[in-house]
Amino acid sequence: MVSKIGLIVNPIAGMGGKVGLKGTDGVVEKAIKLGAKPIASQKTVEMLKEFLTNDSKNDDLQWFTSKGDMGGRELKNAGIKEIEIIYEPSGKNTTYEDTKKACKKFLELDIDLLVFCGGDGTARDIFEIVDKKIPILGIPSGVKMHSAVFGINVSATAKMLHEFTEGTLTIGDADIMDLDEDRYRRGEWNIRLFGVAKGIVEPTYIQVGKTCFESVSDDVIKDELTEHIVDEIEQNNNFLYLFGSGGTIDYIATKMNIKNTLLGIDAVHKKKLIGKDLNEEKILKLLKKYPTVKVILSPIGAQGFILGRGNLQLSPAVIKKIGVDNIIVISTPSKLMHTPVIRVDTGDKKLDQMFAEMEFMIVVIGYRLSRVVKIQTNNF
Repeated sequence: MVSKIGLIVNPIAGMGGKVGLKGTDGVVEKAIKLGAKPIASQKTVEMLKEFLTNDSKNDDLQWFTSKGDMGGRELKNAGIKEIEIIYEPSGKNTTYEDTKKACKKFLELDIDLLVFCGGDGTARDIFEIVDKKIPILGIPSGVKMHSAVFGINVSATAKMLHEFTEGTLTIGDADIMDLDEDRYRRGEWNIRLFGVAKGIVEPTYIQVGKTCFESVSDDVIKDELTEHIVDEIEQNNNFLYLFGSGGTIDYIATKMNIKNTLLGIDAVHKKKLIGKDLNEEKILKLLKKYPTVKVILSPIGAQGFILGRGNLQLSPAVIKKIGVDNIIVISTPSKLMHTPVIRVDTGDKKLDQMFAEMEFMIVVIGYRLSRVVKIQTNNF
């Protein structure tokens, strides 16, 4: 049986992450001025090459895509020669309108699966056109990835594509979530359900859509976590502490009278805020000044990621400088009930391997109370 696979690449997806912009919607030029580099093309080629290594039925596949860096270039760079170009962008810089126009072409071709590289915004644009007519699978590359159509990482996406073409995976409902980037940059976390698409059902490889809470019910535990972190900082008075993003860490910072960034990375020294909403470059500058550093992270929602989702400022260069042993993971027990593993996707295979070799991480769940949780990375 011949499988017809469509491919869409959002060339700018994820560019705002390392420079601290929390997305690229409407701020591409600003991201470029801050030194942002495209990453979607690289991730797409990496996924395709891994898929080709695993798949024995390459000749049975028909690939359909758009010209240039919306998919055609990536397929060719991965070594796939039999490609049908079904859409050509009119301008040099592609937009969401190009994504939607390409999707209309895919509908006419009645393809079996639409693979895309991007974030929640790209998933939303695709779903707006294809609805439930075509199942979709996302290669994670954006800053915001809350939707349940993404593979956990590039390797997982390649495995899912392989198993789909082998006929061993089924199709089911997948939530398309989205977050208002303008409000996100102001520190407001407003996630909404955009719709329910068709996705590939595989609980090991696919990321669970994040659980969104309107209120916090376990403040007592967070008070204990605050006490634990305060003790930690006081015992290591000369250390610089990087506070990660999310509601749990925001609660702790507020209790410490630190005006932190809810969805950014802040620097604290001797319980005083010395750097706010830092990007990768500013973090690396601080690391030159402070030789001993620890970073406090917490898995957000039910997804389990502590690195690689929403905090790309903590790049491989930053984490290698800090050291994996200087990462403190905190969580409430109720959150861990929905997070069977701690997930890491740094984009650096050697660094991911270091986490994989650890096998487990100690997660602080109260005052001087911890739990051992398994780590999942690109290296299954």
